Amino acid sequence: MADLRDLRSRWRGALLTARDDDSRHPDPDPYADELLRRWQEPQRRYHTVAHLVAVLDHIDVLAEYADDPDLVRLAAWFHDAVYLPDRSENEERSARLAERALPEAGLPARQTVEVARLVRLTVTHDPAPGDRNGEVLCDADLAILAAPPAAYAAYTAEVREEYHFVPNDAFRAGRSAILRQLLDLPQLFRTPHGCTEWEPTARYNLAAELEMLSTADDPAS
Repeated sequence: MADLRDLRSRWRGALLTARDDDSRHPDPDPYADELLRRWQEPQRRYHTVAHLVAVLDHIDVLAEYADDPDLVRLAAWFHDAVYLPDRSENEERSARLAERALPEAGLPARQTVEVARLVRLTVTHDPAPGDRNGEVLCDADLAILAAPPAAYAAYTAEVREEYHFVPNDAFRAGRSAILRQLLDLPQLFRTPHGCTEWEPTARYNLAAELEMLSTADDPAS
């Protein structure tokens, strides 16, 4: 169970550090509470508060590689704030939520633009060379791919639960296509830590899952 008090503290710390002035602003906590309410919606199985915590923890590991680590942390809070498994525009709606909420919470326009840009980047997880903030957020979001076997199996099971309304054959085909696209990338991770510490395990996990899905789809198996 996630420690919601600790999460509120982490939200407050990131927001207050990212603000560039000392003028009076609204209390950060109600914004954290609204985001946490969203992250606890019943349709979620993988994209839950536990995922938010994991991404924030991974950002802490990678913080030295970001130009603005607290903006990356704020982007993590918003990146799946809108999540409906049967909709395709979740990232865009999440970015628009950030664009509405963060100015109200006291974040200046430049920083708000950057947070929304980072949220939109999670559609492709393909930051441009030199986009240090984007590299950190994308690596943190994809770090689950390098999880130990039991945690990776739990992740794949939770993803399947989120897409419970998709028939098995269609899910296997769609998931297999995603795995092949990932495996075809020159590299999954962009930060030095991700490339050295996570890349080999992630590729092993993806290949093993793809093999499992292919076997399940084989009538002779």
